[in-house]
Amino acid sequence: METRVTSVVLALLVVAFISFRGAESRKARILDSFEYSAINCRAHSASLTDFGGVGDGKTSNTKAFKDAIDHLSQFSSDGGSQLFVPAGNWLTGSFSLTSHFTLYLHKDAVLLASQDMQEWPVMKPLPSYGRGRDAAAGRYSSLIFGTNLTDVIITGNNGTIDGQGAFWWQNFHKGKLKYTRPYLIEIMFSDTIQISNLTLLNSPSWNVHPVYSRDILVQGITIIAPITSPNTDGINPDSCTNTKIEDCYIVSGDDCVAVKSGWDEYGIAFGMPTKQLVIRRLTCISPYSATIALGSEMSGGIEDVRAEDLTAIHTESGVRIKTAVGRGGYVKDIYVKRMTMHTMKWVFWMTGNYGSHADKNYDPNALPLIQGINYRDMVADNVTMAARLEGIAGDPFKEICISNVTIGLAPKAKKVPWTCTEIEGMTSGVSPRPCDLLPDQGPEKITSCDFPPEKIPIDLVQFKTCSFGMSYV
Repeated sequence: METRVTSVVLALLVVAFISFRGAESRKARILDSFEYSAINCRAHSASLTDFGGVGDGKTSNTKAFKDAIDHLSQFSSDGGSQLFVPAGNWLTGSFSLTSHFTLYLHKDAVLLASQDMQEWPVMKPLPSYGRGRDAAAGRYSSLIFGTNLTDVIITGNNGTIDGQGAFWWQNFHKGKLKYTRPYLIEIMFSDTIQISNLTLLNSPSWNVHPVYSRDILVQGITIIAPITSPNTDGINPDSCTNTKIEDCYIVSGDDCVAVKSGWDEYGIAFGMPTKQLVIRRLTCISPYSATIALGSEMSGGIEDVRAEDLTAIHTESGVRIKTAVGRGGYVKDIYVKRMTMHTMKWVFWMTGNYGSHADKNYDPNALPLIQGINYRDMVADNVTMAARLEGIAGDPFKEICISNVTIGLAPKAKKVPWTCTEIEGMTSGVSPRPCDLLPDQGPEKITSCDFPPEKIPIDLVQFKTCSFGMSYV
C-alpha cells in the first residue's frame, strides 16, 4: 500500500513539474507586436538579434546590421522588409540600407556610433562640393547610409541614435582628421524617404542629410547636441525636390535647418537645385547660428521654400541667407510666416560676403541671384538687432517683402536696429521702423508678402498603419 502511494505521489510530482516547465516556457516566449505610421508597409520582418546582434553597448554590431540588411534585401521585390532593433545599446559602425526597407528602433533602443575608425568607410567627396567640408580629401560614410534607393523608412517609437560625437569634435579641433566627419543619416540619389519619430544625439557633424533625392518626409525628430559642438547642423536638405520637415525640436551647435545645393563651381556644374521644400512647426535653440539658413552652399539654386509656425529661442538669427561672390546660383521665392522668436541677436540676416570657398578656382564673375524673399506675421522679443541685410555691390538682393512684424528690442540693443546695403524691397506694419531701402508702403499693404496657397506634392502623401509582429524565445 505504502509503495503504491509513493508511486502516485511521484507521478503527481512529475506531472506538476512538466506543467510548471510548460508554463515557464510560455512565460519566456516574448511577443513583439506593435503598429506604426509609415508611407509603406512591409511583408517580411526580422530582428537584429536574429543575425547575432548583441545590445550590451560593447559588442560591435556592424556585421549584424550588414548581414541582416543583406538578407532582407532579397525581399525588395516581394513586399519589402523591416528590421526591428530591440531595446538595448547597439554599438555599430557605418552600415548601408536597401530599397523597400524599414529600419525600426524600439523606444529603449540606442544605436551607439563606434569610435573605431576602421568601422567608417571613406567615400569620395560629393560631386556638387568637389571636396570634403572638413578636409580636401574624401569623407567618412554616415552612420546610416543609402544611395540609389527607393522607398526607405527610418523610424521608431522615439528610439535613439547617439553619434558619440565628442570623439570626433576633439579630433577635428586638433586637426587630426584626414577626412570629413560622418553624419548620422545620409541618403543620396534616392526617392520616397521617411525619417521619423527618433531622437538624434551628439552627431559628429550634420545630423540628417538627404542629398540628390526627392519625395522626402522628415517628421517628429528630436536633435540634441551641445551648443558649442562644431557643425552639428540639424536637418540639411541638399539638392532635393519635394521635401517636408515638420514637428521637429532641435538644439544645435550650428543651423537647425540649412538648405543647400552645392558649392561654387562644383555646384554650378552639377546644377541640381533644392526646391519645393516645406518646413512646419520647428522649434530651434542655436545661440551661434540660424533657425533656418539658406546657403551658404547654394550654387545649384534654392527656390520655393515655405516655412511656417516656427519658434526660435536663444538663437543667433531667425532666417539667414548666406552667399558670396563666386557662388552663382540663386535663392528665390522664399516664404516664411508665423514665426515667434525669444532672445535673438538678429531676426533677419542676409550675408553677401560669406567668404569660404571650395578652392581658388571659383569664378569671380559668378554672382548669386537673391530675389523674392517674403517674411510676414512674426513677433520677437529681447532682440539685439532687428536686421542686418547686406547684398553684393552691383548685385543687390531684390524683391524683399516684410510685413506685419513686431520686434521688441533688448535693453542693451544696438542703437541702429536695421543696417541695409545693396538691397531692394518694401515693408508694411514693421516695428521698429525699417531702413530707407525697405520703405513702408502703409497699412493697406500689411497682407503683402504672399504665402502660396497651393500644396506641394509631398503634402498629399497619405500614411498607412503598419504592423510588426515577431515571437521568439
